[in-house]
Parts: sequence; C-alpha cells; structure tokens
Amino acid sequence: MKNSLQSHVFAECLDCGHKTSYTPQETNCPQCGGGWREARYDYKTIAKDFLANLAGRPFDIWRFYELLPINEHHPAISMGEGGTPLLKATNLGMMLGLKNLYIKDERQNPTGSFKDRQASITVAALKEAGITETVLASTGNVAISYSAYTARAGIKLWAFLTSLVPAEKMREVAIYGTQVIKVTASYDKTKALANEFAEQHHQTSYLDRGVRSIPALEAMKTIAFEISEQLTNAMGPSPLKGAENTPPWQSPDWYIQAVSGGLGPVGVLKGFDELKIMGIIDRIPAFASIQAEGCAPMVHGWKNNLEIAEPVLSPRTHIATLATGDPGGTYTLLRKRILQANGGAFESVSDEEAFRAIHVLAKMEGLSMEPASAVAFAGLIKMVRTGQIKPDDVVVINLTGHTMPVEKMILGDGWVHDIEIPEKPPEEKPEEGLLSALSRITPKQYSSIAIVDDHPHARRLIRRILQSQGEYTIYEATNGREAIELARKEHPDVMILDLMMPEVDGFSVLDALKADEDTASIAVIVVTAKALTPDEKIRLRGRIHTLMQKGEFLDDDLVGEINTLLGNGDD
Repeated sequence: MKNSLQSHVFAECLDCGHKTSYTPQETNCPQCGGGWREARYDYKTIAKDFLANLAGRPFDIWRFYELLPINEHHPAISMGEGGTPLLKATNLGMMLGLKNLYIKDERQNPTGSFKDRQASITVAALKEAGITETVLASTGNVAISYSAYTARAGIKLWAFLTSLVPAEKMREVAIYGTQVIKVTASYDKTKALANEFAEQHHQTSYLDRGVRSIPALEAMKTIAFEISEQLTNAMGPSPLKGAENTPPWQSPDWYIQAVSGGLGPVGVLKGFDELKIMGIIDRIPAFASIQAEGCAPMVHGWKNNLEIAEPVLSPRTHIATLATGDPGGTYTLLRKRILQANGGAFESVSDEEAFRAIHVLAKMEGLSMEPASAVAFAGLIKMVRTGQIKPDDVVVINLTGHTMPVEKMILGDGWVHDIEIPEKPPEEKPEEGLLSALSRITPKQYSSIAIVDDHPHARRLIRRILQSQGEYTIYEATNGREAIELARKEHPDVMILDLMMPEVDGFSVLDALKADEDTASIAVIVVTAKALTPDEKIRLRGRIHTLMQKGEFLDDDLVGEINTLLGNGDD
C-alpha cells in the first residue's frame, strides 16, 4: 500500500507557519526553533478520490493512509488496530433521556486502549526512519501500547513511569521487554526526567512528546474519521438530508472524552477539522473534555477564561492515568480550537462519581472500563443533568480502555529500575474498594416488584436495574388493566408504575389499588416522562411513595427508593 501522496505531507510550525517535509528525526522548526509542528496535506487533491478509495479497504486505522505521515502500511507491525465498533447505548441513553448516545469502544484495540493508534503509527514512522530506540513517559496505557508495537518492530523502548501507576500496568509494560524506570515523583517530573534521558541519547533515540509528536497526533484523528463514517452508516449521511450540497458523512453534536495531557481531544478535533476542509462533513462537533477534580488544570482555566492553564502541583486523585498537573500549551491550543469550532466545555468530576459510573456502564450496557474512561461517562451524566447536553443531541463518548493485569509470577526480580526524586509532593495511596462506590443492594427478605409500562424498552431497563442490584421476584404488566389484575393476584410489595398508558392510565390504576383493601398497601413508585400539571400532582399526593422522571433517574436512585420501601439496608 504505497502512499503516492507522501510528497503532499508537510510539517507546519504553529509558531511561525514555516513548512518543511516531515521526518521523525526533526522535531523542531528549522526556521524559528519552535517545538510544536503539525502535519499538513494537500487536502484538495486528496478529497477528489478520498471516499472512492475507501471502497474495498479493511476497516482499520490504515484505511485512511493518505492522511497519515507514513510512506506505506507495515503489516509486520500492525495488529489490527483501529476500526473499533461504535455501539448505540440504548439502556444508558434511555436512563439519561438521550435518543442518540453512542460509545466508541476503543477497548477493542490490541492492548485494550486507544493508545494503540498512537503507538502503531509512531512505530511505523520510526521504522521507516531507521530509528532503533525510543523514550517516553507514561501513566500506563501509552507505555503498554508502545511496548507491544516496539517489540514487533525490534525497537528498544525506555518507559519512565510514575510510581503511582498501578503495579499491574507496570508488569504489563515489562513483560514485552521494555526497560521500565519507576520514578517516585509526579507525572510532570517524570516527563522531565524522560526528556533529559532522551537528550543524552539523542543520536539513537526518539522521544515521544505526546501531542507535540506528529505521528501520535495524526493517529488520534482517525477516531474522528471512523466515527463520521460509522454514524453515517447508522443514521444516514446528514441531518440536512435533501438540501443542496449535503455532505456525504455525518458528524455528532457532541464528542466526549476524559483528558489528561490532551493528545486525544486535540487529535480527534483535528480529524473532524480535516473532514470539514475536504467537504465530507458540514460541521465540527462540540467537544467536552472531562478531568478528575483532583487534577483539573484545564477545567479551572476554562471556567476562569484563562488562555494558559495554571499547573496543579500536587494532584489529588486516585485515577493516576489522569494526573497530568501541567498541560502546558496543549490547553491553550485546545481551548482556542474549541472556541473556533462548534463550542464545547471542560468539566470535572470526583473520583467517586467516576467509580460510580463504572458500575452504571457495566450494569446498563455490559461494558467494563478503567477509571480514566469512567471520568468521561461521569462527565456525560453531569452535563445531561445540567442541561448542557439536550435530549435530541447526537452524542459520541470515547470508552478509551480497560485494565488487563499481568500475573505477578511471570516476571522475576529486577524488572523495574527505581528512581526517587527528593522533595517529591505528598503521595496519596489509592484506597482499596473504591470501585464499589455504588452500593450493592441485597434485600434481607424475598421481595416482589411489579413493573407496569406499555413500552417494552422501559420495562427492560427497569428490570435490568433491579436484577443487577438484588434478588427480587419481578412481574411485568403492559397496561393498566393487566396491572390491576396482577396486583390482585400476586400482591407485589412494590409497583413501579407509568402514568401514561392507553385505555387505563396510571391514575386509574392508583384509584383501583386504593379502592381494594387487599391491594391498598402496595407501595407505588411512579416513573413517568409526563410533565405533570398542578392538579395531577395533587391527585398523586399521599397516594404514592416517590415520583421519578424518566431520563433523570439513575439506577441507584431507583433501587434506593425500593430499598427504603422494603426496609432493607446494606448488610
């Protein structure tokens, strides 16, 4: 797969605008010395045949090779990276009141995270350039990905990891033969040490500089390419279908991702921008970058309208993979481009909210994720509740990865080199059991619950919530008449009742239950999408236990109400 358009790939300095041919060995601008350059292409030429050229190509990262800074595909290095599924989150979307919520499942990459994109393209570029060693600083997933790909390419890797990286991830890095340097210091100091080491070996090694490394940034933009193509297959070419000059591909209203150093959002944003330049989409989505509260310099900068983020010197989060205290110029660039595009937001969530989101996604969609990914989902929940994201918005959220631990006995002694930097900031030891932030409800007695709703998806969602939380006998009724008959026959402890049903509505069911002394004691939780009038609220007063709006309740909210009714608590 020869890239005949390689001559149209240039490295442009973001400081002075000077363009030169791209080579991995040249990291700074030869004219002004600036250290931040980005790849540019002959978009007009590429756009002519871009979509036609995709026909027949495998759906992976190399599908878009005309817009990648490499000369050709390297099958000996590739492991099937990219081409990850875009899953419609039906249950979670219903729970949040979102009609079009999609999850980009980056866990399906070879080592289980979206960093495989970065590693595959970078290692291919290094192989072409004849580079035999590379150096990087990482909080876990980057080092795992690079370890796998450099092993396939025969390139030696030095990985500098902060001591807060979980031991499981360190072992995952070491098993590939990587030289692991564990640094007892913050991630920002770890990066500085890796930079110093690379400078001492500059003649033979390449330093991955994250968002400032051209191959890394270019790899991340392929997420945008895939999302647009997949959304088009799922939803049609454009919301402006039928209008003149309708672009062939679809773009979401929102793209959401957890952020640490900022490489992912900057790269994905560049991808959408290139699609718009080529006329393949008509707009760039709003971007939401979510950080952990204990290390959220970008969020603080955004909310205080700062052009430069103030560093967090002592990150206080148990989610070590997001503990980048100083984003440097990445925040400034991301802020500028978000404001220039379709808008967006920076938000933060607590560790507890993130750990709670792990349980929500696993129980609602059957997807497990690491805490860094959970930060994005917790941010989504927060933005829906505050009204920033609307029910009709098309939302894509990046599930960036999950943890795959390596058995301790596989590695012998001496697999890691320790470096302790004096005057390190206070280190917080991660707590055990934080992943159980969502309390598990185990009823102390065998309890029965009736679900009454004429929509099968709503019944399925509520059943799934209950089944994930405890052992209940669950009955279902599809309309008001069935609900009354069920109540008289089975006498459930609790009835979860929809108000808006044909023929016999929820109000009539309540009337029938209260009129019969055998069913009058059944506790009722009303779950409805209806905006109630003052008179309707009066009709419910004193007759139900709780009123909950569809799309606004989360699973532990509902089960908490049921638990209270049944007199159950945690064991």
